[in-house]
Amino acid sequence: MEIRQAISFFSLLRRLLLLLFLLFGSNVYAQPPVKSFVVKKGYIYITLSKNIPVNELETFIRHYNLEELDLKSFFKSSRPDSLIKLGWTIVLNNGEMLVLSKSMEPADQLGNPVEKILLAQKRINYGQGASNKEPLYGFNRFIHKYAFAVKDSVVTFFMKDNLQAKQVMLAGTFNNWQPDVLPMIKTDSGWIAFVKLAPGKHYYKFIADGKWTIDKDNELVENDGEGNDNSVYYKTNFVFALKGYAKTKHMLLAGSFNNWNPEEIVMERWGEGWQKQIYLADGTYTYRFIADEQWFTDPFNPDQYPNEFNETNAVICIGKPVVFFLKGNLTAKKVVLKGSFNQWKNYELQMKKTDSGWIFSYVLGHGNYEYTYEVDGSDIADAVTKRKLPNETLIIAPNHTFRLKGFANAKQVCIAGDFNNWSPNGFLMRREGDEWVVEQHLLPGKHVYKFVIDGKWYIDAANELREPNEFGEENSVLWKSE
Repeated sequence: MEIRQAISFFSLLRRLLLLLFLLFGSNVYAQPPVKSFVVKKGYIYITLSKNIPVNELETFIRHYNLEELDLKSFFKSSRPDSLIKLGWTIVLNNGEMLVLSKSMEPADQLGNPVEKILLAQKRINYGQGASNKEPLYGFNRFIHKYAFAVKDSVVTFFMKDNLQAKQVMLAGTFNNWQPDVLPMIKTDSGWIAFVKLAPGKHYYKFIADGKWTIDKDNELVENDGEGNDNSVYYKTNFVFALKGYAKTKHMLLAGSFNNWNPEEIVMERWGEGWQKQIYLADGTYTYRFIADEQWFTDPFNPDQYPNEFNETNAVICIGKPVVFFLKGNLTAKKVVLKGSFNQWKNYELQMKKTDSGWIFSYVLGHGNYEYTYEVDGSDIADAVTKRKLPNETLIIAPNHTFRLKGFANAKQVCIAGDFNNWSPNGFLMRREGDEWVVEQHLLPGKHVYKFVIDGKWYIDAANELREPNEFGEENSVLWKSE
């Protein structure tokens, strides 16, 4: 009996050891600790796994002369104060990974405004201190001077007064903040410079006799989170114009691009009516005017979509259209296109009937979209089973491929993240060789994601960058460069 118990004990012990190896040993073997020191575009990047053995960490420190960082103490306390004082930025610090960045110039010499601005801009591009979403719209707010003149895409930047200055330069995102390449020309009322710009949002500053300053006649100023205030200029690409209404005291504009805010965009008197110059990103937008608190659609715009009040909203399309086509269903009386691009409204995008099906042209910007069709009040269904069909997807300008190895027996694998509204089963991955793959459009900056395999959520085992989420679990983290 005792011999059998001993054998049973050792058998159990062996199983426990095997289990521990599978849980920890095999994982360490499959994923060795990350340790890298990279210099790129004037910045140092250090990436270290938190599970790196002490001897490997010490070798890494000696090899790159990083003794002053005292990384061993940091790994024990996770307090970043000493690193920050030395000029390092904590890009990522979770239970598994540490990522640091620093300009090649010593922190005590980082007095050049260009370096400060570029460093802050880089952090913004990588998802720190600002949203990584492209602006849908924007308009300029100048005081004490007219908006910059524009001719053939060339913008005339104007610094009012300051005539006592010996030299004034212009710097911004359009010239990588170089302080000595855009000299401004002195006039009788200030300084001017000519810059060719594409439509969109641009940051800039003036440099008067070596002193950096914002445009004090521009109300649009944004702080980059690093103490740098920068002026903002929108190179507009659309003019809202409304003839008449001479007796109206206040004319406002609201639309889908600004969440129908009725107080934000004030139109300006112009000739025989009203106008407002706006920047709009590629896409489809609906809008209305508000004359002395009375809402109405644009009577001079023939393009109108029905709204929820049994009225219509005027429509603007910027960019190239996508043609949606539903084959068949020729006996249907009404077919509607709806998707994530219009908040799944089932009254707005009514399709047109053709000899072979239903068609609708719609302009979309870059992104990842889901959509479906509603036929006579019901979502489109399988002709045989009558069950609702899954939503279809549309990826415009894909620029990243997600890959997942293994899971050969999985029936369905999807990608879900902040870039596709965490749709759990919309963006299907396809099997190629020993991988599951799918393309998505990602904006520059930080993104979080997971795989959904047969209904269960998984982090990306091949990506060691992770962060906790609101469910007490973890999401995989991806940094998308420009």
